[in-house]
Amino acid sequence: MKKGFGDVGKKIESYEKDMVKTMGRMIEIKSIAPTSGGAGESERADFLEDMFESWGFTVTRFDYKDDNHVTRSSLVTKLGDEERTIWLVAHIDTVSEGDISLWKTDPFKMTVSNGRMYGRGVSDNGQEAVAGMYALKALKETKAKLMCNLGLALVADEELGSRYGIQKLLQEGIFLKDDMFVVPDWGNAEGDKIEIAEKGVLWLKITVIGKQVHASTPEKGINAYRHSMKLLSQVDDMLHKKYNASNGIFEPSVSTFEVTKHEKNVDSVNIIPGIEVSYLDCRVLPQYSLESVIKDIRSIASGKEFKDVEIRIEEFNREDATPQTLEGAEVVQLLKSALKDLRKIDAKVVGIGGGTCAAFFRKKGKSAAVWSTEAPVAHEPNEYALIENMVNDSKVLAYLPLE
Repeated sequence: MKKGFGDVGKKIESYEKDMVKTMGRMIEIKSIAPTSGGAGESERADFLEDMFESWGFTVTRFDYKDDNHVTRSSLVTKLGDEERTIWLVAHIDTVSEGDISLWKTDPFKMTVSNGRMYGRGVSDNGQEAVAGMYALKALKETKAKLMCNLGLALVADEELGSRYGIQKLLQEGIFLKDDMFVVPDWGNAEGDKIEIAEKGVLWLKITVIGKQVHASTPEKGINAYRHSMKLLSQVDDMLHKKYNASNGIFEPSVSTFEVTKHEKNVDSVNIIPGIEVSYLDCRVLPQYSLESVIKDIRSIASGKEFKDVEIRIEEFNREDATPQTLEGAEVVQLLKSALKDLRKIDAKVVGIGGGTCAAFFRKKGKSAAVWSTEAPVAHEPNEYALIENMVNDSKVLAYLPLE
């Protein structure tokens, strides 16, 4: 156990009620991307910035206008004056609530029951954003001795590709060559897994254009829906058969290909749709090229049976797989030591299909590790996070930079 942690740990425990209160206030401030019907992160960033400044921290704010001319906001702060920094990177945007009828409580008014906090974004990524904030606060108030600085980046736009979040911050010169990065944006209930690798991520928008007509005269039109179903079925079958390799470090161990979002077509049962828009979510093992996946899909779309329709295949989001962080990397070993010292856990390294901000650091040749203790409920209705996990993870994060 590192010297001085006792005071830091007790201080974090004393914050529990304040941490829950902070989470509740965050959840009330919707932080959904404009392309998903929201207003971005600016208002939530206002709240968090004011809180940090009230604690005596200097906060640097980065605002960027997106394609919808909406301000996307990220916050950066740091404790310490050492040469190196361990950065905690959490995101403050959330996905939408989805089907509201599936929620038992208001997704944007946090409910606390039996040690759980319920609300949209409490798990993804509110739990660790709050844990990181109070880790910094505890280290500052106890005047703990640090071997390196502890920085916190609360970033925008993670849910839809990080174009206006960490990708922008990496261009600002904030992060130095020898810095290390912990991204607490994935984990498991036991907190015994450290993610060091991610699959390639490819989201495709697939548009099929036929000819809209009255449903009683189908011979006059071209049913885009029927062609879309055929296309997606063939694509799904091909992808699962061709890209079927397994890699044991990843969870799940195979590439995944899922048809997800489907845009509204016609308003009436008696209209044959002329346009169909669907989306495909691909999480591809690093041994495969995303370019190859796209090429194979286009090949099917250009087949003779689809000659009567126009098919457009667009990249909605793309992140090619990056080199994995080495298991022996210093940031991984620091996390392993913290978990061993504080929880008696022998953590193992894994790879995942979900994309996190860690991929962008790895692309730049920087070591990044992803870890947290969380319930597997991200993006689900009735999303929840355990208060106990939030407090205990804050201790782990505060432990990392101690002498």
